[in-house]
Amino acid sequence: MSLPHALLTALIEQSSSGSELARRFDRSIGFFWSATHQQIYRELGRLEEAGWVSSTLAEGGRGGKKVYKVLPAGRRELKRWANAGGDPRSQRDQLMVRVRAEAVIGPTTLRADIERRLVEHRERLALYQQLERTQFHEGEAQPDRIRHLILTAGIMTEAFWADWSELALEVLAEQPPSDDPGCSSAPTHTQKRQRQ
Repeated sequence: MSLPHALLTALIEQSSSGSELARRFDRSIGFFWSATHQQIYRELGRLEEAGWVSSTLAEGGRGGKKVYKVLPAGRRELKRWANAGGDPRSQRDQLMVRVRAEAVIGPTTLRADIERRLVEHRERLALYQQLERTQFHEGEAQPDRIRHLILTAGIMTEAFWADWSELALEVLAEQPPSDDPGCSSAPTHTQKRQRQ
């Protein structure tokens, strides 16, 4: 994924000021490609230097507020990048290495971390499902159907990780405690609730 190309995509959808673009980015592309507002502003300057976007002062805008729009060269660059393709990335997830380590040295603090992740995945899944209910409807136009695919991928991903986290917690709950004081795990949220 490339931040410049994500911004070109967003600006083709709708010309925007930097602040408007940053807010739109947070509510859409930001769900699967994070960028700070500073990074977005810096990248807008680079896109303008490259001749891919142009900016004009916004009507009635205070403080030199600029509105950015994509130039033909920017459209050509986005098309070139989109056509370049790419191979699926191999998974490099620290969590999977920690799970493997748990099998040989556990128990560790892995259970508490997975409990935390489960909460986050459930919250994100609920947010994505809410967005789906409010933004997408039956009989939507083709561009919206394509955008809906992105949200569907997010929903499926969060549902998978929530299910996997629940399964992992079940398996880890069966693990006998360790005799090694160096491998003791911090009490999990579930354990704390059970003690109260």
